[in-house]
Amino acid sequence: MSSAGVANAGLPQGRGGLRRLLADPVILLAAALIQAALLIFIIWPLLRVLVVSLTPGGVLSLDAYRDQLRSWYVQRAVVNSLMVGGLTAAVSVALGFAYAYTLVRTAVPFKRIFHLLAILPIVSPPFVSSIAIILLFGRGGIVTSGLLGLRDFNIYGFKGLLLAQVMTFAPVAYLVLRGVLEGIDPTLEDAALNLGARRWTVFRRVLLPLAVPGITSAFLVVFIESLADFGNPLLLAGSAFPVLSVQAYLQITGMFNLQAGAALSVLLLVPSVTAFILYRLIVGSRRYVTVTGKPGRSSLKATSPAATWLLFGVTAATAGVVVMFYAVIVAGALARTWGVDNTPSLEALRYVLNVGRETIRDTLAIAVTATPISGLLGMTIAFLVVRRKFPGRGGLELTSLLNFALPGTVVGIGYILAFNQRPLLLTGTMAILVACFVFRYVPVGIQAGIAVLRQIDPSIEEAAQNLGASSVVTFRRVTLPLVRPAFFSALVFAFVRAMTAISAAVFLVSANWNLMTVQILSEVGSGRYNAAAAYSLVLLVLVIAAIGIIGLVLRRGYSPVQGRFL
Repeated sequence: MSSAGVANAGLPQGRGGLRRLLADPVILLAAALIQAALLIFIIWPLLRVLVVSLTPGGVLSLDAYRDQLRSWYVQRAVVNSLMVGGLTAAVSVALGFAYAYTLVRTAVPFKRIFHLLAILPIVSPPFVSSIAIILLFGRGGIVTSGLLGLRDFNIYGFKGLLLAQVMTFAPVAYLVLRGVLEGIDPTLEDAALNLGARRWTVFRRVLLPLAVPGITSAFLVVFIESLADFGNPLLLAGSAFPVLSVQAYLQITGMFNLQAGAALSVLLLVPSVTAFILYRLIVGSRRYVTVTGKPGRSSLKATSPAATWLLFGVTAATAGVVVMFYAVIVAGALARTWGVDNTPSLEALRYVLNVGRETIRDTLAIAVTATPISGLLGMTIAFLVVRRKFPGRGGLELTSLLNFALPGTVVGIGYILAFNQRPLLLTGTMAILVACFVFRYVPVGIQAGIAVLRQIDPSIEEAAQNLGASSVVTFRRVTLPLVRPAFFSALVFAFVRAMTAISAAVFLVSANWNLMTVQILSEVGSGRYNAAAAYSLVLLVLVIAAIGIIGLVLRRGYSPVQGRFL
């Protein structure tokens, strides 16, 4: 034990943690700076939204809420948002569970291909599904117009939005539920079968109860994502099917009514934060993984051959829809004029690479800047939460994770209200976009870092400090290499989201700094679907290439001598 540890051995937990921090000024400074940054870039924008919504004309009043809730159109938007969110979550969880169960609990072929196809929508812009649906089922779509000859078919509204959100968020449910099913020892099902239980009874009485907390968590995650979704509703909901996220955006950008937009943002915030609190309570208390040593191999006999083929059919059909969606994106990018002249041409790609060169450059510059900051910040906060005890630690963790519950529309409006005047005049600059992406997507890195650090014996770091290494050197040369898988996840997630974000970013772009996702929405709004598809294709290629580069850099290893990854 170090001398500081001996000196503080008899102190209470809080005082001892504070004394250790005071003895290590670098860690104390880091904790103070991080907490200050979280207050500025998370709490302050949220407070500004609340203040603006409650003070129309500078006087404390609920008039903004009263006026909005009296509108039948807003009432419909509230009902529509909750209905679509609930249905999207239910269908996505059902589809994700079937997909995950097929790949984890049955002996079907092509598992790796199915897995890769399942996660493809996660690394794409969230509204690629909407563009594909328009190209397939719109008025000039391949299926509706080309194959069926339907001229009056309308995909816009509830049915198109639900389909787009399910295809966008079912992969999220799949990843959550795959982890849940892999954590349940399959020999429990084999034991029940050996005792004479029927397959359906084993599924209903053994597997399903163990998976219920994970299913509930997946439902709440998708529900939050659906409420926060902006791109899909903007493209597919239409004026006949209003939703809150789009209405808040239109109040700000179309009617220039900050109070109304802020009030609608708060209304959107209520179900999102409620779902987030329930999610945290479930995740914090769930105990569904049976740990009895290393799980044995399952004989995969818990699923009958008929059920296996049925599940394989559902999985193959879902994967086929994903392939169809991305194939039509490629076809749209290579069409001369979609719906009029589908002759293969490279004009749209040339347009994107020439006219859109600056937009691509801006997007890459912002993502490359935000990604390492977000990754390192996530690992640092995780390190402070797990390895250091000090007053306010719980508040730091809660504040850092709060942005997960905030819809992008709320974040974007909050940033516009908070940073449009001195001393924090950031509107229209690259800094506001970088700050938005860093603090909006850091929670994933924090959670990944916390999970890994709790599995690492702290005596490894204590040994380095006992040998004379400072906290900074220990974190850089010992802790960071050990949490490399979590660091990789944080970097990939931060980069993907920075490249594909739209809901908050649409409020923050300017003439000087634009993003490819915002440009895609502009192209769709102008009816240039081939250009929108070309932008989407280029964006997808850049994201996949970047993930490969990040993985290659981190897989090359870490040099303790040089203090960096090799």
